[in-house]
Amino acid sequence: MLNGERIISKPLRWAMVGGGRLSQVGYKHRIGALRDNTAFQLTAGAFDIDAERGKDFGVNLGVDEERCYPDYQTMFAEEAKREDGIEVVSIATPNGTHYEICKAALEADLHVICEKPLFFTSEEGYEIKALAEKKGKIVGVTYGFSGNQMLLQMRAMIEQGKVGDIRVVDLQYTHGFCAADEGENISAAQKWRVDPAIAGPSFVLGDLSTHTYYMSQLIMPQMKIKELLCDRQSFVGSRAPLEDNAHVLMHYENGAVGTMWTSSINAGCMDGHRIRIVGSKASIEWWDSKPNELTYEVQGEPIQTLVRGMPYLDGACSADERLGALHSEGLSDAWANIYLKFAVAIDAKNREDQETLNNLVYPDIDAGIEGIRWIENCVRSADQGSVWVEFK
Repeated sequence: MLNGERIISKPLRWAMVGGGRLSQVGYKHRIGALRDNTAFQLTAGAFDIDAERGKDFGVNLGVDEERCYPDYQTMFAEEAKREDGIEVVSIATPNGTHYEICKAALEADLHVICEKPLFFTSEEGYEIKALAEKKGKIVGVTYGFSGNQMLLQMRAMIEQGKVGDIRVVDLQYTHGFCAADEGENISAAQKWRVDPAIAGPSFVLGDLSTHTYYMSQLIMPQMKIKELLCDRQSFVGSRAPLEDNAHVLMHYENGAVGTMWTSSINAGCMDGHRIRIVGSKASIEWWDSKPNELTYEVQGEPIQTLVRGMPYLDGACSADERLGALHSEGLSDAWANIYLKFAVAIDAKNREDQETLNNLVYPDIDAGIEGIRWIENCVRSADQGSVWVEFK
């Protein structure tokens, strides 16, 4: 159980690029990183494309005014001159900027934590991976939902054979907040998400389904996709060529089949984020609206609900426990869990502790590259007329 005690020798000096006053994700990064204040300390930032607004925001967060920078280039250069300069940076900016900022951060000898989807192409991902390895640095990806500890319970149950041979994988991440055409009232945050020059080759496939796809890989690391078929639509025409709805069919190498429905036009839906794994013995299901519970259905037996924080859960799940079984945890705790693992990974990398890195389950550069591959293959299938394509 986590109780806030330090698990690395000293907090990492941490900065942000983006994540300012108007950001939709900046606060999630900060509550994740700073929940355990023994892991990270926010010491600098280039928080906003508007330098004065970014400085005002940073000062209100408690960052020294002189360390609230107008842009990331200035921040990396100036912090490199300080004995107490930053050690790690989080990138919370639109997709199209991730590659250049991540590369600049690594070249400045900084560890990196980056928003998803990581980059536009898998080639960029492999290039950054090689650079990170050369520099001896960690690149983590903020698949925030993956820090929900009941996902580790699902992973353990599959490894222990409690589900049997996996036959069906049913994935969904949908909501209805883009069901209407916003017209001229479209928000700045939504506007860039449907601009291919900034968002990349997809909207909901990248913005939503990459979360769920990574979570499925976390739960079932042995399951590899052989081929897939993607059918995507732009029900709000102004979003074309990017999709606001998509269905993906998957064939796995072991013979299992899978589906992914991702959508921002599921009208009336507040939270359609769930994962169901069907095996030869039983099924398990997790739903984001009830993150503290896991449904376990054994054929021929009463349905069971496993509850977070209870002693019957696997040790890997219980290790991320924070509040106790009587008290609900949620997304902010999930973000705190992955940020704490980022800190452990960075500390281990600094100490050349490969054993810790080998045993740590967290969204690393490989997870980021796998998310890019997911998008690339889905887009390739859809653009060829929704045909089956080999998962490359």
